[in-house]
Amino acid sequence: MGLLCLAGTVCADTGGRLLATGGVTNIEGSAGGGIVPWAVLSGYGARGEWGGDAFATRVDTGDYRLDAFGASLAFNNRVELSVARQRLDMDALTKAAGLPHKSLNQDILGVKLRLFGDLVYDRLPQVAVGAQYKRQTNFLIPSLVGARRDSDTDYYLAGSRLFLGAVGGYNLLVNGTLRYSRANETGLLGFGGDRRDSRTLLKEGSVALLLNPRWVVGVEYREKPDNLSFAGESDWQDVFVGYFPSKRLALAAAWAELGEIATLEGQRGIFLSMQLSY
Repeated sequence: MGLLCLAGTVCADTGGRLLATGGVTNIEGSAGGGIVPWAVLSGYGARGEWGGDAFATRVDTGDYRLDAFGASLAFNNRVELSVARQRLDMDALTKAAGLPHKSLNQDILGVKLRLFGDLVYDRLPQVAVGAQYKRQTNFLIPSLVGARRDSDTDYYLAGSRLFLGAVGGYNLLVNGTLRYSRANETGLLGFGGDRRDSRTLLKEGSVALLLNPRWVVGVEYREKPDNLSFAGESDWQDVFVGYFPSKRLALAAAWAELGEIATLEGQRGIFLSMQLSY
């Protein structure tokens, strides 16, 4: 099959979706940015086709190390199912506070449904609704610091649009997400707390500039709740670069500013992720 190139910066097989428009896989298993889900679906399956991803991600701040891995499956460019596992290693905090465990873990099951629109070809932006069921699997430490429950569900609404030739001839992707959640540190510290046990509406966003058919740079922001009195929970930001050598492989690296995590302030470090798509 031939290639279709738009504005000189994005190419795709004429039989499928555009290269890089599925983004990468975020740390909770959904397609999009590294820390923010987008309205796009995983893989490159178009109408009537299957697609999906498998991913592995590591974020290392020195005091903490987060490993996430999982897979997703999408059909008809309409619905996406995903599964992910997160493990947060916290040796520095364990030694300083004499905690009984060296890590926190959670499993995540996700579903995303494209409601309407298209990332490129429709007048309307692509809009999707999603849910992520999360279960914290070693709840002792979260319960000791005030978390109310070991499982819960996040709900989100995302809108994404690719503007062709919008910035000096380069394509620009803009995404906004609203999340309804009470997850502490994405759920690794349980859900709800002594300060607040109700879900709150949280803002998330991404902006990505496609430099050429394979290279993408951008920024992300994720608002966080503040449910636990024992420690503050900071909003997250990152600056990222993505490399898409083909529709089968995607690599991403970012500098992540995570602020305070479980009493340790100034958490920042490298985010690395690899994704295999079909």
